[in-house]
Amino acid sequence: MLPVMRMIPPALILTVAALWSATAFAAPSPANDDMTKMLADKGLLVQIGQVGQNVGHKASELVVNAMGLLGVPYKWGGNTAETGFDCSGFVRSVYEQSVGLLLPRKAEQQASATETISKSELKPGDLVFFNTMRRAFSHVGIYIGDGKFIHAPKAGEEVRVESMSLSYWRRRFDGARRVAAAQSAQPEQSAAITAPPANVSASPSAALLKSFADEGASLR
Repeated sequence: MLPVMRMIPPALILTVAALWSATAFAAPSPANDDMTKMLADKGLLVQIGQVGQNVGHKASELVVNAMGLLGVPYKWGGNTAETGFDCSGFVRSVYEQSVGLLLPRKAEQQASATETISKSELKPGDLVFFNTMRRAFSHVGIYIGDGKFIHAPKAGEEVRVESMSLSYWRRRFDGARRVAAAQSAQPEQSAAITAPPANVSASPSAALLKSFADEGASLR
């Protein structure tokens, strides 16, 4: 089982994000010194401050949940924080836990099931795709703002935040996607989307999400 200290609880990150925004120019409080030092040592303080400043409520919850998984090790085919994640398993878990939506299991399926947007339209919570295995959409992460994304990189490494401006990622960028508001509805609402009346055609994205919903055991 994953050691408890490897993960930062999302509630702690959300609290720090709010406090950081409110007290950015205030004198440090002795009571917060230990927590601040711990976050600074892990290089998270600036990242958390940016999250608190840059994202809205729903996207904030999703990004904060993703940030809470920093340090979880990569595991090919992994779906949980206890076992580790691969890139698409990480994205799938964050969306399921944050907005109650079960995305397809594989990265390329996630790209097909979501809305294409331009790089200039990226907002926190959107998906970013890369060609890292000599095939399109072979890697996926979650955009968190300020040109950065969070992802599960590869074997031997851990969930981390990286800049899309790094030459490696810039050369391999495949495109951006957005999970539509209808797709990210709560389960009781999304049921109506995936099973429309007979005289109404389901959207391609909703149909793909429905067809891939049971593929939890397959690999990215």
